[in-house]
Amino acid sequence: MRKKTLVMVELNKLKDFRNFLFLVWKHLKLPTPTPLQYDIAKYLQTKERRLIIEGFRGIGKSWITSAFVCHQLLLNPQLNILVVSASKSRSDDFSTFTLRLINELEVLKHLIPKDNQRQSKIAFDVAPAMASHQPSVKSVGIFGQLTGSRADLIIADDIETSGNTMTTGMRDRLSESVKEFESIIKPNGRIVFLGTPQTEASLYTRLGTRGYKLRVWTARYPTHDQAQFLNKSLAPIIYNALELDDTLESKPTEPTRFDDMELLEREASYGKSAFALQFQLDTRLSDENRYPLKLKDLQVTSLNPDKAYESYVWASNPEQRIENLPCVGMSGDAYHRPMAMDGDLIEYTGSVMAVDVAGSGKDETGVCITKSLNGNIFVFYAGGMAGGFDERVLGKITELAKQHNVNKILIEKNFGQGMFSQLLKPYLRKEYPVAIEEIHNHIQKEKRIVECLEPLMNQHRLIFDEKVIEKDYLSTQHMTPENALRYQLFYQMSRVTKDRGALKFDDRLDALAMSCSYWIDQMSRDSDLAILDRKNELLDRELEVFMDNAFGNLKQDKTTWI
Repeated sequence: MRKKTLVMVELNKLKDFRNFLFLVWKHLKLPTPTPLQYDIAKYLQTKERRLIIEGFRGIGKSWITSAFVCHQLLLNPQLNILVVSASKSRSDDFSTFTLRLINELEVLKHLIPKDNQRQSKIAFDVAPAMASHQPSVKSVGIFGQLTGSRADLIIADDIETSGNTMTTGMRDRLSESVKEFESIIKPNGRIVFLGTPQTEASLYTRLGTRGYKLRVWTARYPTHDQAQFLNKSLAPIIYNALELDDTLESKPTEPTRFDDMELLEREASYGKSAFALQFQLDTRLSDENRYPLKLKDLQVTSLNPDKAYESYVWASNPEQRIENLPCVGMSGDAYHRPMAMDGDLIEYTGSVMAVDVAGSGKDETGVCITKSLNGNIFVFYAGGMAGGFDERVLGKITELAKQHNVNKILIEKNFGQGMFSQLLKPYLRKEYPVAIEEIHNHIQKEKRIVECLEPLMNQHRLIFDEKVIEKDYLSTQHMTPENALRYQLFYQMSRVTKDRGALKFDDRLDALAMSCSYWIDQMSRDSDLAILDRKNELLDRELEVFMDNAFGNLKQDKTTWI
């Protein structure tokens, strides 16, 4: 009797998920759960039917929630739980971990599936569960076979990744897919989203307008500005600590696991913008000064390599929006075709190539080729090459210079003290003799890039060949989704700020800025005035021809006039 009473006492204690979490962490030989992990556990067991747990990378959201699934089945073995992740393998990992906990924890042994029940990582039953079309736990990918499923609890674990949110089209598809949850969930069921935002246009932000309650746990105590933005979504444990002691601002919220040095290293690795997004959960889009370069300010069309129209008219009407190019800009950003192209087709005034030589680590050698006419800059090539001084890179640069009839090559001298230029010259002498000009920059890189490109883009003087956008996107598809974005020119363009270290990689964008800065002196010529100048020049020539003919005839009829 005494033993049975003790068992009942223990089970009553385990009704609080935080006590159960302690047992799981002890079994896994992990340190005692941190205050933030306990706080997530407390929030999970609330009665909220639609909630989002948004925590920084590494906080342990998925592990905690796997334990929560076991806890819910312990309390009610008749539940049907659906686990959905970005990929089938990711959701299978979640359910496999859950099944292992059931098999290994003594308190869960009575839940181990029987021989006549489902017991795979895709779907399994717990022993006390009654016969049902739906398993106790089932895993599926977000774009997998959701139709036909029914569940009391849906766990959406990291369904948003850098891979499925690269473009606006991908983000819209993901947003539509999660609507299927409402037809799957049983009456009075719960839907729990776990994740870290992968883009400023995060799905988790959109879900706030669909009745979901968002709670956020940051890696550092937020600044006053960040706290105002996060507002009521900031976890009370963090908000209240800040209220009591404002000196905590910007200090680690989990110092035992992620101290200052660890977070600084991650910030340096991710770049400030990505760190603010994935560790501070700052998804703000409205601050125009924060991300000053908008893809909608570009003009995109198919360009002639030898000639361009005298004037290009920009417009952002829906008719001009380009839907068939991958857009990695912010939500609502898009590429647009010119509304009109006026004047005659005339030759460009010149062509330059800019080379940003690869530094250390995983930097690329950024290369950009632009041409100019009547105050507009036309971009024909923008890309990056792995490596810096090897023969493949030197040969490719020479080939590109010849292909685009480049008049001058601009090379940043800061890295290597001019060595790259000396190595490139023999290749050029042999294949395509062209002048080299070395550029030495003293201004902070991010500030220099923004101050060069922002006025050009605001005046819509930067015109891209649509092939540049296609090639930029395709050139990184062999990389992991996370890195693929960071190496792309148009991702760098739409995420750069004037803050030092805003981007982890900026080689392609820096090369574009170098190339454009060469043409800045040309920008004072307004394209409309240039057309007028040219028309006046043609008129003057016609008048000269007329006068020559007229006075020539007069000279021939000189005797008649006498």
